[in-house]
Amino acid sequence: MSTQIILPPAQRTGGLPVMEAFARRRSGRDFDTARDLDLQTLSNLLWASWGINRTKGRTAPSSHNRQEIELYVFLKSGVYCYDPVQHVLNMLFEEDLRAMTGTQPFVGQAPVEIALISDTSKITGKTPQGVIESTYADTGFICENIYLFCASEGLSTVARALIPKEELAARLALRSEQIITLIQTVGYPSL
Repeated sequence: MSTQIILPPAQRTGGLPVMEAFARRRSGRDFDTARDLDLQTLSNLLWASWGINRTKGRTAPSSHNRQEIELYVFLKSGVYCYDPVQHVLNMLFEEDLRAMTGTQPFVGQAPVEIALISDTSKITGKTPQGVIESTYADTGFICENIYLFCASEGLSTVARALIPKEELAARLALRSEQIITLIQTVGYPSL
């Protein structure tokens, strides 16, 4: 198996007008478990979430442009880290760990789980409370991008905090500076 998924270039035009996407934005917990996202949709989703849209800039803001959030993408084929510079998924684990990302019944059944992981070592010059505030604000920006993309594309999504964080962090071999903030489930809605 390849250790990398080369994503097609993201389609940067189209979709719903932003006001229509706002009108359709919602959390959904029912997923069509038989339908995976195609590679183009996954590419567009990841670019819209946290991709590069200009020199040194991303589709979502981050405090002082520290870009401390990493997207870990859980698929049937394994766990990957999204590299926005190369626009590829680099394999971390060749096993399906989606079920480890939460406790709700749909976890592990939906095609995509995206863990937002903050590398707090990149946040300097702040108090401990400031680090927490920056981490969760930046996570929120990315989550809302995912919500708006899903609303535009007719996908179901929900951001989740019910995560066995210690167990998952240990399984992913995260460093102590890496914090799992939220996980967002994405897939087609059930019929």
